Amino acid sequence: MDRISRPPARQGKPRRSASRLVTVLLLIVAGAACSTIDLRTLESEDGQPGGLAANAGGLVTPQQRAVAAAKWGLGRPPLAAPPPPAVKPALETPSGFFRGPGLIPAITRVPTTDNVVFLTIDDGTEKDPQFAAMARELGVPFSAFVTDSAIRDDYGYYRDLHAHGHAIHNHTLTHPQLTQLEPEDQHAQICGQQDILQHEFGTRPALFRPPFGDFDRDTLVIARECGVRVAPLWSEEAFPDRLEYRRGDRKLHPGDIILTHFNGPRQWGGSMTDMLRLVLRKVTEQGMALARLEDYV
Repeated sequence: MDRISRPPARQGKPRRSASRLVTVLLLIVAGAACSTIDLRTLESEDGQPGGLAANAGGLVTPQQRAVAAAKWGLGRPPLAAPPPPAVKPALETPSGFFRGPGLIPAITRVPTTDNVVFLTIDDGTEKDPQFAAMARELGVPFSAFVTDSAIRDDYGYYRDLHAHGHAIHNHTLTHPQLTQLEPEDQHAQICGQQDILQHEFGTRPALFRPPFGDFDRDTLVIARECGVRVAPLWSEEAFPDRLEYRRGDRKLHPGDIILTHFNGPRQWGGSMTDMLRLVLRKVTEQGMALARLEDYV
């Protein structure tokens, strides 16, 4: 840092004026800090980048978001999520699912009245740098649920996402249908992936999503033994050309979890940037903002 030379202090009124100027400058700096937070410095209790960090892991002002929205073909910028709740809501597995003592909650939505929904992305086959840039420039949070067999050829792509504030979670080693496996094989799939992700990213994931959303009582017991707290499922699924709803009203509700995949033209006929553009339009049109799932569960 360059050394700043200061003139000798004067006595009397000029000194008070200088003091007043310093105060004004400090207030300006403080105000700027409030409007452009360095999101990468925040961490949550699980060691993942936290708070607003998932909003692309950098300095994203409303002006920058507006410019990025125009660049990426959005009619208007996405809405900013409110501050994370001071206390996370209590989670409960819906009726019809396995639930009870010793089982982690398996949820399709978060019980909140905040106008927020959560974007989650599975597997890891497509490693699209344009998608990563779009999410970063727009300040879009998402959570990745990765499978080792899909990402082992390029863990660097996911380390970069993690460095920019996106949490990386467990989606098993090879994406099997867990209910067709013996408990010891389920244990190998879940705990084995926990070990790899802890080695690659420095933290043990707190969230786990069973492939195909298919699980049994053993799955939830084993996931807990492996260090998992919650198994998020989903309420909607996103594609480049549509958003599929599980409810008959075809609307987003506060706390909904949106599923999509790290896919590309070969699987979809469209790109991940097409998918994100559609999600942001639908979410914004319905008065919602994308928030960070880890801030709520």
